[in-house]
Amino acid sequence: MGTTASQLGKDLLSEYQELTFLTKQEILLAYKRFSELLSKDEKYVLNERVPMDRILTLPELKSNPFRKRICYVLSTSDSTNGSLTFEDFLDLLTAFSDSATMEIKSHYAFCIFDFDDDGTLDCGDLEKLVNCLTGETDETKLTAEEMRQLISNILEESDIDKDGTVNLSEFQHVISRSPDFVRVHVY
Repeated sequence: MGTTASQLGKDLLSEYQELTFLTKQEILLAYKRFSELLSKDEKYVLNERVPMDRILTLPELKSNPFRKRICYVLSTSDSTNGSLTFEDFLDLLTAFSDSATMEIKSHYAFCIFDFDDDGTLDCGDLEKLVNCLTGETDETKLTAEEMRQLISNILEESDIDKDGTVNLSEFQHVISRSPDFVRVHVY
């Protein structure tokens, strides 16, 4: 563990603590887990990126229906390939931390559910969201009418300004009435 701490450096470790909802021990454990995803050549380069396919091997993400979206949303890569740096990885852990605020959790959830990245959840986003949650097998896939009715119900409950979409503010309002949302985490 001393080696991990010295690789990060005391100042950097303190900075990460200030910028996240993670403890020193959680950051060191995260660094260890992140380093295990790197090849031997990459191990000692702090800003090295781990490809999304390696990130998705983590047991905590393996069965999450939004695993790829999580990587795309939290990746700072210019090539939008879902690869993560250690700091991106810390952002992922922070977003799903038990200590993260409702505002942070709901912001990241909204971004993950906004499949077309246009700042709103429209019918297309909501359909993809429902399909991710229910699966797209013949046994679980909703009929077109069931999907239309469900999306209509979601918009009726969530779309406060009645523009046919759910914006971040509306999403956070709905989430604020759902205390179980805060306890959801992947890591």
